[in-house]
Amino acid sequence: MTQRPDIVLVDGSSYLYRAFHAMPPLTNSQGQPVGATRGILNMLKKLFDVTGPVEAAVIFDAPGKTFRDQIYPDYKANRPSMPDDLRAQIKPIHALVEALGLPLIVVPDVEADDVIGTLAAQYAAQGKSVLVSTGDKDMAQLVDQHVTLVNTMGDPWTYMDPAGVVEKFGVPPERIIDFLALVGDKVDNVPGVEKCGPKTAVKWLQAYGSLDGVMANADQVGGKVGEYLRVALDFLPTGRDLVTIKLDCEWPAVPLVVRAPDTEALRALYQELEFTSLMQTLEPSTAGASAAPSDGVLTPAQAPNAPAQTHYQLIENLDDLDTALAACRQAGTFALDTETTSVHAHQADLVGVALSWAPGQGVYIPVAHQVLEPQLAVDEIRGQLQALLKDPGMVWVAQNLKYDLRVLRRAGFTVACQTQDTLLMSYALNPTGGRHDMDSMATRYLGVATTSYETVCGKGAKQVGFETIDLATATAYAAEDADITLRLYRHLSVELARAGELKALYESLELPLVPVIADLEDLGALIDPDALALQSAELGLRLEQLEDAAHDLAGEPFNLSSPKQLQAILFEKLGLPVLKKTPKGAPSTNEEVLAELAEQYELPKLLMEHRSLSKLKGTYTDKLPLAADANGRIHTSLHQAVTSTGRLSSSDPNLQNIPIRTEEGRRIRAAFIAPAGHVLMAADYSQVELRVMAHFSQDPGMIAAFQADQDIHSATAAEVFGVDTVTADHRRAAKAINFGLIYGMSAFGLARNLHISRGEAQDYIDRYFARYPGVLRFMETTKENAQADGYVATQRGRRLYLPDINGRDQMRKRAAERLAINAPVQGTAADLIKQAMLDVDALIRRDFPDVRMLLQVHDELLFEVPLGRADAFAAALKPAMEGVKGLDVPLKVDIGRGASWYEAH
Repeated sequence: MTQRPDIVLVDGSSYLYRAFHAMPPLTNSQGQPVGATRGILNMLKKLFDVTGPVEAAVIFDAPGKTFRDQIYPDYKANRPSMPDDLRAQIKPIHALVEALGLPLIVVPDVEADDVIGTLAAQYAAQGKSVLVSTGDKDMAQLVDQHVTLVNTMGDPWTYMDPAGVVEKFGVPPERIIDFLALVGDKVDNVPGVEKCGPKTAVKWLQAYGSLDGVMANADQVGGKVGEYLRVALDFLPTGRDLVTIKLDCEWPAVPLVVRAPDTEALRALYQELEFTSLMQTLEPSTAGASAAPSDGVLTPAQAPNAPAQTHYQLIENLDDLDTALAACRQAGTFALDTETTSVHAHQADLVGVALSWAPGQGVYIPVAHQVLEPQLAVDEIRGQLQALLKDPGMVWVAQNLKYDLRVLRRAGFTVACQTQDTLLMSYALNPTGGRHDMDSMATRYLGVATTSYETVCGKGAKQVGFETIDLATATAYAAEDADITLRLYRHLSVELARAGELKALYESLELPLVPVIADLEDLGALIDPDALALQSAELGLRLEQLEDAAHDLAGEPFNLSSPKQLQAILFEKLGLPVLKKTPKGAPSTNEEVLAELAEQYELPKLLMEHRSLSKLKGTYTDKLPLAADANGRIHTSLHQAVTSTGRLSSSDPNLQNIPIRTEEGRRIRAAFIAPAGHVLMAADYSQVELRVMAHFSQDPGMIAAFQADQDIHSATAAEVFGVDTVTADHRRAAKAINFGLIYGMSAFGLARNLHISRGEAQDYIDRYFARYPGVLRFMETTKENAQADGYVATQRGRRLYLPDINGRDQMRKRAAERLAINAPVQGTAADLIKQAMLDVDALIRRDFPDVRMLLQVHDELLFEVPLGRADAFAAALKPAMEGVKGLDVPLKVDIGRGASWYEAH
């Protein structure tokens, strides 16, 4: 849609269900469900940002039956009743719509579709353009030269005019009713013609012109579907009535005038619903007040730092570049965004640079577009741009700073200015509050629908590189990215300033870690492709042997990777017990099921081994050599803003998931080698999560064990089992309890783990808590605090919000309680290893400039060290890592070294 409509009609009932299913099941501290409410506010904000202050209405279904129920008593009979969590949100949603100044229409005994149809017809008759926001396919019958549909749930939004209806359905709008009558509507329980799908309906309507024509020629339609058509003839006229949207409903006239929001009503509703960030948009916060997580929605009348208009300029000469850079210097803070040839920074060549220094202002400097348009070269802009990036008084704001930093380094730039990262700011505020990509954050924090990369470059197999995009389109897209990044920074800076410890977490831990990880990723880890090739061949041979053995046990050949064939062999032919079913009701063959069956049956045991080795071969031994650069190094990507607890995650390739419990998995680490004259050194925190538990629980027995440098599992075994001599079985059971309780393991889970009865497992747990009462007290107190606060926090204040902790769904509530115990422990351990990376990086820069940090994997750091410096570095590394502050118990680091990662670990 190229111009703003005169009238906007919102299908509120469609919004209601879509928001409910799209949003997580969020609740406030009182257990009141608020997810759909939050989602609808977001959707309305996005819509009216695009359409502007036009005449509008939001229309909802009224409760109760309608005229269609009189026509056909089974209408919508198959629909499940509205979920209680959704029903509870209808009243506050209606109240919010009215408080926002939007006309709300709910007509008794009439469906929202019919109200929308009547309004659309009335205004279209006046020659006004009408935009209907809905996800309901039935609405396609309303489309004409004046009425357009928009689906705002996709990216980009999809608009449907008459040509769009034909493209989607194969028939024009005036035939949609006939089309729907033929295919039926399972959701509304409107039977069509059995076995008549969309293609058949289109074929019939094209052949016979209309539903009446199809019915008149029913005897001409052959085959089984023709028989079904003739069976349906008596009902088709009724079906047509059911799917026809009424255009002549009557109700008291409602003016579609959008009013100014009722601030006081909004304030009361936001307070009741605990939409904290919305409260902050209505009234200034007192200085120093602590902030709850942003709820991520804004009123249609407000958007922080929103400019009256935008001005994006293409930079074609050095004079214009100087003007833009001068504006950045005068502002002191600027956003810079790179456009490149690849999402992988170590392969990405610079295509262009976008800058913004004020909301609504942005420029784009193309340097390597493959178009016949004038543009500057990288070497031409290097001097001026380098001066800005090296100025320690300037502040560069980026969205995903690490990527842009690595791209600029690759292009020959040095960065010495101050830096900020909006991605990490959002992550520090609330790791699980939504995605932290720029488009998602623009919607959540600014209420702005941005232009997506796919809109510009396409998607899937048809996607083209940004370097092929014309400069006008590239400028609009790239300058917007820089502009939005700057506006996000301004908004998030205010949020962080109110958030106390979270600001310190961002500034002292997350942000300083960016260049450390960038260095690590730039260097990469050296691999031995020959070792991987040999292992790959051996794995291939073993897989063939396993496949032959599996076929022998099954008595016939079958595809070991086919769930359907596995189901037939395991459960039909061999009669193994069905332990779990898929959502469609078929016997499950997932890993959990196979693992349990493998305890008693040989074939599932073989299948488990085959899956494990196949994954090793396909993920690592085959692919790692292909991912190496010209120097034989692997460059993983470590992500700071993915996990909920603060742990770094690895991808492309994922080096954190290399299994080390099997010899085959450990052998993959043997292919990570030291270059000539060097050694690999691994430094691993010992039992760090148990030490964190000791710190949080303040249990005297557990603290004493760590302070005495005892083997905590043996110490636990001696305490729990009351023995002086701890056997291997005792220690194994104690280890399972120690780690299991951190992750919320129940007596049932412990029993399965140790292959004992549930009663024995519960007895172990009871004795454990009797010996370590501080742990039980910590667990119970943590759950109580989580229920009161709605979140838990790490030792450094990192928060994990738990929307289900007070929910009515008991399964989700119990999962939230387990997470409440685990998250502070795992998150504090993650913060400790991040701090260790910073401290060790400082040590290397100061005293060991020839040492390189290669990887961080969970609680382990891997280094590449010159042989002659290995002893000195190990002697300095151990106290540096053990000296990380934060716990009331000592940290312990184990250090190993060798020619490969396998030898060093």
